[in-house]
Amino acid sequence: MNLFDSLEENNKQTPLAALLRPKNLDEFLGQTNVINENSPINNLLKAKRLFSLILWGPPGCGKTTLARLIANYHNANFLELSAVTSGVKDVKDAVLNAKENLRNGVKTILFIDEIHRYSKTQQDALLPHIENGTFHMIGSTTENPSFQVVPALLSRAQVIMLNRIDENSIQKIVEKGFNYLKENYAKMPVEVEEEAINAIVNLSAGDARYALNTVENSFFAAYGDGKNPNAKVDKKIVEDLLQKNTARYDRQGHYDCLSAYQKSMRGSDPDAAIYYLAKMLANGEDPRVIARRLIVCASEDVGNADFRAFLIAEAALKAVETLGMPECRIALAQATEFVARTKKSNRAIMAIDEAMADIQSGLDFPPPMHLRDAHYKDAKKYGFGEGYVYSHNNPEYKQQFMPDELKDKKYFH
Repeated sequence: MNLFDSLEENNKQTPLAALLRPKNLDEFLGQTNVINENSPINNLLKAKRLFSLILWGPPGCGKTTLARLIANYHNANFLELSAVTSGVKDVKDAVLNAKENLRNGVKTILFIDEIHRYSKTQQDALLPHIENGTFHMIGSTTENPSFQVVPALLSRAQVIMLNRIDENSIQKIVEKGFNYLKENYAKMPVEVEEEAINAIVNLSAGDARYALNTVENSFFAAYGDGKNPNAKVDKKIVEDLLQKNTARYDRQGHYDCLSAYQKSMRGSDPDAAIYYLAKMLANGEDPRVIARRLIVCASEDVGNADFRAFLIAEAALKAVETLGMPECRIALAQATEFVARTKKSNRAIMAIDEAMADIQSGLDFPPPMHLRDAHYKDAKKYGFGEGYVYSHNNPEYKQQFMPDELKDKKYFH
């Protein structure tokens, strides 16, 4: 076996997504909001500051890759655990490993994949070791860490939100994947059509791992037994492989139809709304996605002009989960017509967005003393709850509920 055959044999055992994992931050594509010349993360790396963080983002957006790059940047020992298969014992083993490395002057990054799957007890077990610097933790999660990670751990880690990888970056990744295969499997000449690359980009929905797996599978599917002298990856191979039709309903179509669906209901056009509903269902859209958008519309665009819209939209989601396709299409159609035809009001969303904007701009004030919780010991000693009038006993009494600094502020216009 020559050197080329040895390389080819080893590469067969390693997925393309792993082979092409970025080696440095310059190769890390698609997260310019996080990694750019003057981003806080980049500046912290340049300052040689090692810190614990939680990477939150969709599958295939580069969470594990970024964690590895940060470890490489600091020449740190990289330990990896999966929250699906590991437990407190594995954390204890990692602590022993990290302590041994510290004695040799080497820092440790403990990477925990799917950290939201750890129980409260398992998450709490990490706290003292992060606190005393035994290791720095990087957790990855596809779920909102505000709901899935304990507050004590959140207070010790910086949360970084990663986005789906943009289409330009996905295209570069796909082209890099095909180029790698052509170079390393020169004995397997396969032509790659531009339409096939576009199809993979469209169907990957910002997931680099999914895109590279499709590149690898389509390449070898086109080659087959090697007897076809005109082997090529075309759009049909990609569509047959993924069992999806890119011509009618690609990633852009997914977002465009959802947008048109909600805007048609907002504009009180039930016929247009039902058309976009049918288009999405006919092209295999997940009906749960549609039902969630229906609930959003019922809350955002109908609001309290007709409270029944929210209840009906919520019932439609329940029908989707209970019945599935094709029967749930009827409930979705019923709810779509109701939401489209009923009265509209956007007062609720305008009010909450204005209030949140005020708070984020610095108008973040505590409640007046008479409204604060007075149920615990010594509360009244500090004046909490003093002067509060129980509204049911004296409904005519006018008392102030807004903070003093905003006492005349109105959000519902």
